[in-house]
Amino acid sequence: MIPFLLLAAADPDPDAVAKAIATMTLEEKAAQLQSTAPADREAGLPAYDWWNEGLHGLARNGDATVFPQAIALAATWDVELLGKVGDVVATEARAKFNARPVGADRRIYEGLTIWSPNINIFRDPRWGRGQETYGEDPYLTGQLGVAFIRGLQGPDPRHPKVIATPKHFAVHSGPEAGRDGFDVDPSPQDLEATYLPAFRLAVTEGGARSLMCAYNAIHGTPVCAMPSLMIERLRSDWKFSGFTVSDCDAVANIHLFHHYKLDGAAAAAAAIRGGNDLNCGSAYAALPQAVQRGLVTEAEIDTALTRALSARQALGTIFGATSPWSTIRPDQIGTRAHRARALEAARKAIVLLKNDAERLPLKPGSRIAVIGANADDLGALEANYHGTAVAPVTPLDGIRRQFGADKVTYAQGSVLADGAPVVVPETALAAGGQPGLKAEYFAAPRVGGMPIAVRQDRRIDFNYTRVAPLPGLDPKGFAVRWSGELVPPGPGRTTLTIDIPACWKDCTTHDAVRLWIDGKQLHNGVLGRGRIEFPIDSDGRRHSFRLELDHAGEDEGIRLLWLPPAEPLLQQAVATAKDADVIVAVLGLSPDLEGEALQVSVPGFVGGDRTDIALPLVQQRLLTALRDTGKPIVLVLASGSAVAVDPAQADAILAAWYPGEAGGTALAETLAGLNNPSGRLPVTFYKSTSDLPAFIDYGMKERTYRYFTGTPLWGFGHGLSYTSFAYAGAQAKSGTTGAPITATISVRNTGARVGDEVVQAYLVPPAPKGAGGMTAPVLQRQLVGFRRVTLVPGKTATLSFTLDPRSISSVARDGTRRVLPGTYKLWLGGGQPGDGAGAWTEFTLTGDAAGLPK
Repeated sequence: MIPFLLLAAADPDPDAVAKAIATMTLEEKAAQLQSTAPADREAGLPAYDWWNEGLHGLARNGDATVFPQAIALAATWDVELLGKVGDVVATEARAKFNARPVGADRRIYEGLTIWSPNINIFRDPRWGRGQETYGEDPYLTGQLGVAFIRGLQGPDPRHPKVIATPKHFAVHSGPEAGRDGFDVDPSPQDLEATYLPAFRLAVTEGGARSLMCAYNAIHGTPVCAMPSLMIERLRSDWKFSGFTVSDCDAVANIHLFHHYKLDGAAAAAAAIRGGNDLNCGSAYAALPQAVQRGLVTEAEIDTALTRALSARQALGTIFGATSPWSTIRPDQIGTRAHRARALEAARKAIVLLKNDAERLPLKPGSRIAVIGANADDLGALEANYHGTAVAPVTPLDGIRRQFGADKVTYAQGSVLADGAPVVVPETALAAGGQPGLKAEYFAAPRVGGMPIAVRQDRRIDFNYTRVAPLPGLDPKGFAVRWSGELVPPGPGRTTLTIDIPACWKDCTTHDAVRLWIDGKQLHNGVLGRGRIEFPIDSDGRRHSFRLELDHAGEDEGIRLLWLPPAEPLLQQAVATAKDADVIVAVLGLSPDLEGEALQVSVPGFVGGDRTDIALPLVQQRLLTALRDTGKPIVLVLASGSAVAVDPAQADAILAAWYPGEAGGTALAETLAGLNNPSGRLPVTFYKSTSDLPAFIDYGMKERTYRYFTGTPLWGFGHGLSYTSFAYAGAQAKSGTTGAPITATISVRNTGARVGDEVVQAYLVPPAPKGAGGMTAPVLQRQLVGFRRVTLVPGKTATLSFTLDPRSISSVARDGTRRVLPGTYKLWLGGGQPGDGAGAWTEFTLTGDAAGLPK
């Protein structure tokens, strides 16, 4: 549904782009092909920064609806929902764009070209950016990606709402360290069967009008300069007609890190001739030199610029073109409907992994001990590539609201990983006899005079990205003073850390902070892109505390973190648990530990990637201590990737991911039984890091559910419910190798609660004749369909699946795709074969092997 009155829009002048380009010098053309494009008044172009993000909500430009992270959206297995999320992102992007005249200059994160979704395959749980993807399966990724792209771009191909940019094309999934010059050598089979299908769907079915090429090389050629991929496959085979853009600085990497060319001019020319149109970065400034040296022609540059400017024209922003989406008002950000959609997504994303003795839902009136650093941390909600959540609800907030604050106690218990600081919790801060600190807010960029507001802040954990914390404050100029007491958990060394996430671009000033402990000033000055630590040796007594922030630019917030003495913190948690009926332990990872090119090196984590998939040791110790209390434990895993845990350590286990602004509400509703969990895993949860091949090995042998021959902790597609389902009547009609196949099955809710079932179809094709080879991965099964259905108790639904030839097809070792004759086995059920209820059926295809196009 489109909730706006769409005005008629004038069709673009087909000659306007060519006329504008004719007015430009070569240097001006090169400037327009860089991500931060300057104004060109003679050509009729306002300044425009092509870089904007919308991975799970409009990012880095102030208030926005913050949806669950992409991996959590994938856990919903809900195609329709992904389309609606994409539509909200586009609406909020247009709302911000329309707040200013159409011809206004646009800086970074203010445009309508959205560099999302990330549809790389999450082939290894150690990759820190895997949280940005839709998981490990090409089919699931492709279906969700298509829906999100269509939601972003809208229903009218002539007038896109925004332009989607699926990324990173192709074969890109870590490690983060060395990514700028990393060379991947996938087999033809893996390339066609795993790494390209989602991109093909994004173009051929999603209609994506842009595509981003990746940092890596393939077989020695940087992909942003690879005609066989960027031109032959993308434009010739898939008929892509939009524009391409490099990942940021990937063009410069062609000579700086890949050493594929000797200098910047040659690298820029190689990118243009290799099929890359737009350069994120400034490397295309060397294009005039490249023309002078005969490395590229001006006509080739004009072709790239035509594609880029045609996109801006289609958006209705230049050359007198108009857009029906100009009616979207600036107040259409974070609306009630958008917040409801974020809550729906968070509910559907929660995966119930284990529920012994029906421990969940919790009994009414239960006294709950909430334990864990992720229970009350904004970062664990917002993940990466996020906007500023208007009213975020942490798990602790949600549980208190749902069950009553008098029934809920809290203790942090541990940090997330040894040596990695976490947010100082409310239990370690006090002012006026209440948890937290007295907060005074000033309407000037420096603390002084009378505050305009005074309140109690439970913790210092704030996102100020292009927003102010209170009405009446200027986002670019306000100040805050926090005062009260710091309460260590016990004697020992406590290291305080002040963290100010610095702005990404256009930063002329950075925020200043001043810190006093026990009346002694420990810091006074600008922080700017980094952290500063303050060790405090204490006998466990309270310390007077004052922190002042002068917010004078676009630094993105402030957090007060700590590394407290481990044993006293652990004992606090044990003591808290002993007085409760049940423990809800919110553990896992954080965007400080897993993410893009992070400056982190602690046990289990390096550079944003993981070196061990197990729950970090310090949290294992906490979980063991809690188990020793004898109290029942509900373990909630907040993370962007699979975490290996010992199932025996908890009675019930939930995967909540990074659940977005409404995550705490969704979790509390699930614990209370108001939300029946219906998420399914989009990745395999392996038992151990030793189950995995080398991280740098891009071969698919023993990777993902499709090729893994071991026994996982929980398999791809797994997810339990508070009700139960039964299947009957599985059928599939036989046919010929060139035609689609129809399969049907009936599913019945045999439990006592309304619930959603995700019916999954897995195909086992016949083994191709002559197959083999010690290095070829052996396909176990492949997802070929899924449907989410809501059933009340006792009701039955009959579902039909149409399997097209491409989903049935097999990929040979040479990368060719064919539909093979023979007998196929098809599983239809609530998970993979052997995981939950379901039924097998078979069908036979006759005729010759049918080849399919690339």
